[in-house]
Amino acid sequence: MSRKKTKSSTGGTPATLALDAAGTAFTVHTFEHTPGVTDFGAEAAAALGDVETDRICKTLLVTLDGGRHAGSLAVTVVPVTMTLDLKAVATAFGAKKAAMADPADAERSTGYVVGGISPVGQKKALPTVVDASVRDHATIFVSGGRRGLDIEIAPGDLVDVLGADIAQVGRG
Repeated sequence: MSRKKTKSSTGGTPATLALDAAGTAFTVHTFEHTPGVTDFGAEAAAALGDVETDRICKTLLVTLDGGRHAGSLAVTVVPVTMTLDLKAVATAFGAKKAAMADPADAERSTGYVVGGISPVGQKKALPTVVDASVRDHATIFVSGGRRGLDIEIAPGDLVDVLGADIAQVGRG
């Protein structure tokens, strides 16, 4: 089930509300989340069916060590078909090292639950990098702020609304 969201829409998640407020075009796609499933990217890919899996992205939080963002959390957006390259992430953020964030810290910082963390509409704006491969597509899919809800959006619009950088941070 899909529906187009417009600036005049009401309700929604913090992600859809933030996109509405920014006047950014996007489409919401919903599907049934199966309790107990923990590979949320694979679940979305299967549920969205005819969408190329490299258009479906996951939002991963990292902690940075050294550099201008030392000791802080940061956001990465990479296709579900890729693995996050932590060395490339550290380089992209000007840090010495990057490590996956503790899930509880990610939930606390973003206001979303793991498997539903959207890069948009987080409680606290964090530095963000989007994998360069997304430029190969007219639209990509990111979490809309809850499990079973994805947002289809143009990569450039996502980068603009987030104030994100683009870098090659995925591999595979």
